[in-house]
Amino acid sequence: MWLPLLLGALLWAVVWWFRDRQRLPAKDAFVFITGCDSGFGRLLALRLDQRGFQVLAGCLTPSGAENLQQVASSRLHTTLLDVTDPQSVQRAAKWVEMHVKEAGEHPHHRGHLWRCLTCLPSASSPVPPTGLFGLVNNAGVAGIIGPTLWLTRDDFYHVLSVNTLGPIGVTLALLPLLQRARGRVVNITSVLGRLAANGGGYCVSKFGLEAFSDSLRRDVAPFGVRVSIVEPGFFQTPVTNLKTLETGLQACWARLPPATQACYGETFLTKYLTVQRHIMNLICDPDLTKVSKCLEHALTARHPRTRYSPGWDAKLLWLPASYLPASLVDAVLCWVLPKPAQAVY
Repeated sequence: MWLPLLLGALLWAVVWWFRDRQRLPAKDAFVFITGCDSGFGRLLALRLDQRGFQVLAGCLTPSGAENLQQVASSRLHTTLLDVTDPQSVQRAAKWVEMHVKEAGEHPHHRGHLWRCLTCLPSASSPVPPTGLFGLVNNAGVAGIIGPTLWLTRDDFYHVLSVNTLGPIGVTLALLPLLQRARGRVVNITSVLGRLAANGGGYCVSKFGLEAFSDSLRRDVAPFGVRVSIVEPGFFQTPVTNLKTLETGLQACWARLPPATQACYGETFLTKYLTVQRHIMNLICDPDLTKVSKCLEHALTARHPRTRYSPGWDAKLLWLPASYLPASLVDAVLCWVLPKPAQAVY
């Protein structure tokens, strides 16, 4: 009885392995990436540029765009993009369309891109040989991470504007170009979009982007557009910069009413920051290529995965914990974090 099951599982694993390794000859295809000033976005832009992609990089700051352009080839182009500003998103979408249209008028590029598109599994009918092959929604912020009782609506709104509403706006603006190319949408969420391990807008925003990605995946599948979610664990990027996180939480504490501060006690903030520092130093991975390789696979694989979870902490800690009973997870997190001075439980 067990032998057929084991053989079946082995056969499935072998088929999955071969299927997962199949790639598309997508060289010269256009990919638009948000948040390329630093971190995952910058690394991915440079890696795709080296592989011959036509990279269109959205940067928040002029200095970020200039620094990226200096170390990239002439194929890579940058534009300023604030994902929280609808006008900025529309300008970027028109800029992307202009680049794609110009390339479509070039005979060599049009022929090469058409060969890439006809390699797609869904390419059963003729489509225009122009379009945006890939969109990577990477731009994100951490915001204030701390007890929910310390936060205001604006604290949540700022993070949601960047991490959730931003990718939604960019995706909707570029969907027509993605449909033309039967392209790919890759949304970078987080393992904290599967398990809310702390207070603040970050987890909320990533849960929202996960939901958007799931519904989008089903809605655009009939048009040949594929959607993948990359859920990194903790990596050393500006989002996880300890100094920035601690400064934000200290400023949040300073604005609290005296009654709230008394409720938590004078030592609570120090203890909380100490725990946060120990956890971040323990699990933050400096190797960003673990994430960029997943992003590249989602863009170039013939059969991209629905979800990727780069990072040892994602695979061994956060994702398994997300399937445990909520009461058990609550108990562990409450044990790890300090208790308010006036706690009743």
